Amino acid sequence: METYIQLTIREFRRLKVLADGALAQITPEQFFAAPSEVDNSIAVIVKHVGGNLVSRWTDFLTSDGEKPGRNRDAEFEIMAGDSQEVLRQQWELGWKALFTALEPLTDAELERTVKIRGESLTVMQAINRQLTHYAYHIGQIVYVAKHYAGASWRSLSIPKGRSGEFNASPAKYINRGRGSP
Repeated sequence: METYIQLTIREFRRLKVLADGALAQITPEQFFAAPSEVDNSIAVIVKHVGGNLVSRWTDFLTSDGEKPGRNRDAEFEIMAGDSQEVLRQQWELGWKALFTALEPLTDAELERTVKIRGESLTVMQAINRQLTHYAYHIGQIVYVAKHYAGASWRSLSIPKGRSGEFNASPAKYINRGRGSP
C-alpha cells in the first residue's frame, strides 16, 4: 500500500514531468515572452517556482521555509544573467531539494511541526500547501506553452478525442511516462 509520503512524491514527480514536457515544446523566445503586459512569462514562473522550491525544501524540517536570503520579489523580474540555462539550473536545483527533503521522510513524521514565514504547520500541511502551489504554477506553464506551441503541441495527458482509447488501454499512456491525468 502506498504511504502518504510516497503518494506526494509521485504527485510532485508527475507535476515536474508535466512542466518539463511543456518546456520542451517551446522556443527560447517563447520561454521569455509574456502573453500580455500583465502576464508572467514562463521564464518568470520557472524562476519563481525554482526559488520557492529551494527556499521551502532546503533544511525543510529544521529551518523556516522562507529563507532569509530569498528575494521573492526579484523572482518576478528577468534580470541580466537570467538566461534560460541559468533559470533551468535553479529549477532543477529546487526540485532536487524537494525530493532530497521528502524521500527520507516517513508517515510518522507527518505531525511534526515546521515553519513557513513564521507560521507553524504540520509536515502534512506544509507538503499539501506546496503541492497545490506548484500545481497552480505548472498549470500556468502548460497553458502558456500550449498557447505558443499551437498546432504543434503534443498532449501531456489524454489527447483531445482520445478518452475511449485511453480507457481501453491506459498502460499505453502510463508507460510513456505521462501517467493518468
